[in-house]
Amino acid sequence: MPSNSSALTAISPIDGRYQQKTQPLAQFFSEYALIKYRVTVEIEWLKSLSESTGLKEIQSISQSSIQKLNTLAQNFSVDDALAVKKIEQTTNHDVKAVEYWLRQALKLEEDIAPITPFIHFACTSEDINNISYALMLKGAKNEVLLPKITSIISTLAALSVEYAEVPMLSRTHGQPASPTTLGKELANVVYRLERQMTCLTGTTLQGKMNGAVGNFNAHLSAYPDYDWEGHSQNVIKGLGLDPIPYTTQIEPHDGIAELFDCLMRINTILIDLNRDLWGYISIGYFKQKVKAGEVGSSTMPHKVNPIDFENSEGNLGLSNAVLDHLSRKLPISRWQRDLTDSTVLRNMGVGLGYGLLAYESCLKGLSKLDINLDKLNQDLEQCWDVLAEPVQTVMKKYGIENAYEQLKDLTRGQGGITKPDLHRFIASLNIPDDAKKRLLDLTPQSYTGIAQKLAQNIKK
Repeated sequence: MPSNSSALTAISPIDGRYQQKTQPLAQFFSEYALIKYRVTVEIEWLKSLSESTGLKEIQSISQSSIQKLNTLAQNFSVDDALAVKKIEQTTNHDVKAVEYWLRQALKLEEDIAPITPFIHFACTSEDINNISYALMLKGAKNEVLLPKITSIISTLAALSVEYAEVPMLSRTHGQPASPTTLGKELANVVYRLERQMTCLTGTTLQGKMNGAVGNFNAHLSAYPDYDWEGHSQNVIKGLGLDPIPYTTQIEPHDGIAELFDCLMRINTILIDLNRDLWGYISIGYFKQKVKAGEVGSSTMPHKVNPIDFENSEGNLGLSNAVLDHLSRKLPISRWQRDLTDSTVLRNMGVGLGYGLLAYESCLKGLSKLDINLDKLNQDLEQCWDVLAEPVQTVMKKYGIENAYEQLKDLTRGQGGITKPDLHRFIASLNIPDDAKKRLLDLTPQSYTGIAQKLAQNIKK
């Protein structure tokens, strides 16, 4: 953890002001984490070579030695990473520095030392890097992002059910429209997010370990009769990734782009939610729970600002900006490779970090919402003209001509249409008594269709 002073002097708020909130991602996207994952991949490759019966010059090692290798990867420390970085000062190559560090760390292990020349055997740096980045992203997705987004969905679903019966005036084009329920409007968001979560959980990440240009050239030069394709696939599958059979020097990053595209859609849905909730707070449909000691304005003591939804919206925009560039850039590489993906991949944590900040802020904002039933009901009572829709629809059912136009003349742009005004019109209609009674029994509060049912079903 950085000290307070380093947090204050950090150039990015991700590692400065918001460092504690983004800390869960540090284990996946810090420089230390990248080096640790590289060490892990190098060790897994070395273990796979020693366990093969078809590579006779690479002797097998004991189970205790395999455990030592596993422990070396698991216990890789910040001090170890600093030692790798020191080697990099000489090599000016980050992956080669990992290889040299491993050789030094294992040279005194009697059972392992004979196979240390086979560390990084036949590999290009990208064989190590692409697997490392895929594992980093997979871990962050499963351990940090999915739980946080799931928490947002669960919170919204619970609120959908809680507010399923609460009628609310809709606004299309910002103007009063057919009523809905507050729960149903939240259920809309839940449904959209759940659909994208299916995409997010189903998106798989790929990996390749096939040499300098994807053809196992070096591998076959040493062992021409060995099944390197099968060997590589087994290592990649063993790490929980999907092997990709066709690559240049680099894994093409299509899976990463798919994942980021899905996250951008989730972020966009949440931007939509944040703006709507901000608006509902603005018109008084929600109050916000206050916390002792907090200040809303430096000069206006009464203020309780919707800052959590504002912070969430702003950080979602930053997240999407970074993820969009990553998604568009990473699948493109000149010929068999260029180095532009190398520096860009290091910013995955930035895009996801802003997303994590946004998810936290959204959850915090949701926890502060306090429904204002009086205001919701007041707005409905002032908009009896929204019942023009069901009246003209029933009139059409019974063959009354110009039904729409009659209600348009009565209500459009008039403002202040009251219950008595509407009831006098309904009473004058030449329609069956039971139909007339149903219309007279309607209120803005009861004219919500199946909104309540839809909201209550969202958790089923």
